[in-house]
Amino acid sequence: MRLVEPEVRDWDFPRPVAGIVVLLEHARTSGLGADVLLAGTGLRASVLGDPDREVTAAQELRVIRNLLRHGGASARSGAVLGRRYRLSTFGVAGYALVSSRTLLDAINFGLRHLDLTFTFSIPHARIEGERVVIGAYDEALPADVRDFLVLRDLAAVEAMLRELFVGGLPTVFDAVAMTVSFPASYLEAELPRANPAARALAEEMCADLASRRRDESGLPQQVRILLAQRLAFDPSIGGVADALAVGERTLRRRLAADDTSFQQLLDEVRISLARALLSTESLSVTQVAHRLGYAEPASFIHAHKRWHGETPGRGLRA
Repeated sequence: MRLVEPEVRDWDFPRPVAGIVVLLEHARTSGLGADVLLAGTGLRASVLGDPDREVTAAQELRVIRNLLRHGGASARSGAVLGRRYRLSTFGVAGYALVSSRTLLDAINFGLRHLDLTFTFSIPHARIEGERVVIGAYDEALPADVRDFLVLRDLAAVEAMLRELFVGGLPTVFDAVAMTVSFPASYLEAELPRANPAARALAEEMCADLASRRRDESGLPQQVRILLAQRLAFDPSIGGVADALAVGERTLRRRLAADDTSFQQLLDEVRISLARALLSTESLSVTQVAHRLGYAEPASFIHAHKRWHGETPGRGLRA
């Protein structure tokens, strides 16, 4: 019976937009609207409705800082916020957790795939005597949000542990020591919704997603995420540079150091989204062109021919 160490120790990874949706719902307890929470993020409300959209860690941090600056006492409680998270919030990773055979399997899966969650502090688990104690590595967190984020993340861990163990898991949340604990005897207990086939499929999907994110890390991945968010209204290098708080020349230079360019990343994002949109066969070429940030359909048609050697209009409405 062994609890693994977390595979990632850096919180600066892409995360699903669902985490910001939870923050917005939480902020409503203080009467805060989306405009206040999203200020300075470059995010538009339309992005929040797309469950497949990703955001950068910096964008979620800005939302959290806006919450702490403008929210009431309850909204500024990391523990209250953390208890809002559900397994379903984590998409396929949550499905892998709920279909795990035992609590030990679920915890170890979570520790291996922290970069598929919304965590900023990095949880770790250890056995102390007859109890499992979960704490967090927080040394790399910004000081102004450190305590809030650790309490949020540990409260979210506690909420998910209780949801996994439907019969009731006797956890202890210690806000002073910043730990969550429970009896170690529960580690080997079989979870009520264990499903080996579903777990294997979900784990395979999670491994593919984690591998892609880890391979596409750093500045290029941040640019891809920002471009995907901004395609329909401002897919310009100036807009992305502003969102990253750097100059255009600096951004070009840093991308070149990573053996890529802004145009190459823009093409990658457009190619991926175009493939998804065209496969639905419910949108016209004009509508697809608009969603990809082209002012005219002809520009999209020309680009598609450059990418694939053929026009996109086959079987589609103009």
